[in-house]
Amino acid sequence: MPPYAGPPVASRQGDAASTLRLLAYLALAITLIVFDDQGNWLARLRAQAELVVQPAWALAGLPGRVGASVRDNAASHNQLVAENRALRNELLLANARLTRLQTAALDNAQLRELLNVAERGGLDVQLAPILDIDLDPVRQRLVLDAGSRAGVHVGQAVIDAGGLMGQVIAVTPLHSTVLLLTDPDHAVPVTVARSGVRLVAYGRGDRLVLRDIPLSAGVEVGDEIVTSGLGGRFPAGFPVGRVVELQPDDSHAFLLGELEPAAKLDRGKDVLLLRRAGNGERGTGNEGATSTTDSVASSPSTPAAQQDAVPATPHSPPPKEATP
Repeated sequence: MPPYAGPPVASRQGDAASTLRLLAYLALAITLIVFDDQGNWLARLRAQAELVVQPAWALAGLPGRVGASVRDNAASHNQLVAENRALRNELLLANARLTRLQTAALDNAQLRELLNVAERGGLDVQLAPILDIDLDPVRQRLVLDAGSRAGVHVGQAVIDAGGLMGQVIAVTPLHSTVLLLTDPDHAVPVTVARSGVRLVAYGRGDRLVLRDIPLSAGVEVGDEIVTSGLGGRFPAGFPVGRVVELQPDDSHAFLLGELEPAAKLDRGKDVLLLRRAGNGERGTGNEGATSTTDSVASSPSTPAAQQDAVPATPHSPPPKEATP
């Protein structure tokens, strides 16, 4: 072969075919560009292709969206739990503050009632907080956080805003014990505010009872019963209770009356100890008090719980003043 001979014939034919294909592709591209410019049909074709491949795109992006949603939900749940816990704690604190405010308001109202009673009656009284209470049916007692160092003495009458509560029966230097009106060992001379009939009210656990009421006394349900002042232990005029029931006794010669106490024996935090009676409408205390029951109160064999104006025994005859 001569040194300057040309390439083989087959190579030149392949290059010519490649050139023809390139020219054909260029012509096709130009044709498509012209048609797309004239009819915009390639844009419609792309839109249809996007509709076909859109489910595939959604399926491919599903794991990422699920993971993001789980993270968002977890963060939202934790945030809501923390907010709920904080709000619950704030609600508990708010309820506790509200309860304390309501309790303080009730205490202020009760103290205001006690002070109003003392001011209206012109009474010399001493405020004493209640330390303990015993409302057993057979034992009705209060323990006060005030004793002999505070000037409390045995026999001192105890009242509240409603009326008479009882009397002091025992005193220590720091505390004192009060026998309530409803104690079965207690009795107090009373009178019917409407008619002036004198009777004796005995304790009966949760209420008071009037025994041996004469049929001619004219006592009616709803009558207000107040202290009579007989015996000098309790000043006259303090509310004791209201008649809620009347029935004949076993002999049918007298009536038995049931009283609802005027004092709030089962509630309140403070009571008033009566030092002396007021200036005119109440009794005069122990000065000059003479009656048959004084000897009972001063008898050394009589328990302190029965040192009222009359002995609190079921078979005690009514005092002579009980007859109208």
